[in-house]
Amino acid sequence: MNRFRARRALSALALLGVLGALPGLAGCSTGSPSAAPPAGSQATGPNSAAMQNPNLDLGTSLGASPAPDFRLRNQFGQPMSLSQFRGKVVMLAFEDSQCTTVCPLTTQSMLIAKQMLGAAGEGVQLLGVDANPDATSVADVLSYSRAHGLVNQWAFLTGSLAQLKNTWGLYHIAVQIEQGQIDHTPALFVIDQQGRERRLYLTQMAYSSVGQSAQVLADELSSLLPGHPKVASQQSLASVTVQGPGDHLTLPSAGSQGGAVTLGPGQPRLVMFFATWLAEVQDLKSELTSANAYVAAARQEHLPQLVAVDETVVESSAQAVRAYLRGLGTSLDYPVALDTSGRVADGYAVQDQPWFALVSASGKIIWSHDGWLAPSALESAVKRAQHA
Repeated sequence: MNRFRARRALSALALLGVLGALPGLAGCSTGSPSAAPPAGSQATGPNSAAMQNPNLDLGTSLGASPAPDFRLRNQFGQPMSLSQFRGKVVMLAFEDSQCTTVCPLTTQSMLIAKQMLGAAGEGVQLLGVDANPDATSVADVLSYSRAHGLVNQWAFLTGSLAQLKNTWGLYHIAVQIEQGQIDHTPALFVIDQQGRERRLYLTQMAYSSVGQSAQVLADELSSLLPGHPKVASQQSLASVTVQGPGDHLTLPSAGSQGGAVTLGPGQPRLVMFFATWLAEVQDLKSELTSANAYVAAARQEHLPQLVAVDETVVESSAQAVRAYLRGLGTSLDYPVALDTSGRVADGYAVQDQPWFALVSASGKIIWSHDGWLAPSALESAVKRAQHA
């Protein structure tokens, strides 16, 4: 099975042409987050800290233009149209059904934003449109929905390639395939009860900003809902301090017995970042268990020990991670930690799942790799990087 993922930043020229210059444009990217405002920026007021946060898109006003209607099928094969949700506030996101980079961040932010509204969230509809031209079946959108705990939480729509292309065009979403990788504009639209486009958000590739993005979305939803319901969380929207390889860290273990996993300088380590929802598009069990072979080789040849980190901030829950690992039916010979805030992933410059980072004893990343490697190839890569 070919592995597709939304990867590089797109210029979104169609969006620019229709909507004007948008701040913080970013595609589904493996590059660095958008740059911070230039030195000397005069942003002040209650939103100044958020405006200075390079990993947070505060959205761009779309006025109140009518949102183009479309008709596709959801993850159960049922026909649906945008117009059938009149009377609700709609969050409409364009997401690759096999994405392993930015789309899960968008999905999780949408879900948390609705949850932050409590009972008032019943007035909000979560809606996705498939942006992968090579994975357009109902089974594809159902698998993505299942992997992210959203089967009954949203509608993830797909259709024929012609139908999808038409829908992408209506919303100026750029989609392309280059060298087997999916590129698309990671756009999320907020549409009011009258079917009018109110705001556009472009997800940044930063795990630590998922909760912040959710709060920004929840605040916008609240402003459109009757009575402007209170948003449950009011966290700071200022830039988040990340936790990198130079920091001494103690993370909760994903093991059934609890405990903790340590990271940081003092000894070299090979850190493997992953998420359990990869099982929907890859043979995750085989990849995790085969890593035991690297552990055996590392002990014999005195290579850096392997430590795995689950990117729990984009999982349905830590309990789901632990349940998945128990269900492997075999033990892993390396510790697995939980990154519940995303600060570790951002500190290690993770841009995809899975992601490997080889860290020196002094706390410097000397090699990183996007995607799985066979144990022998991983062993060879680590040896080369150590002697480079």
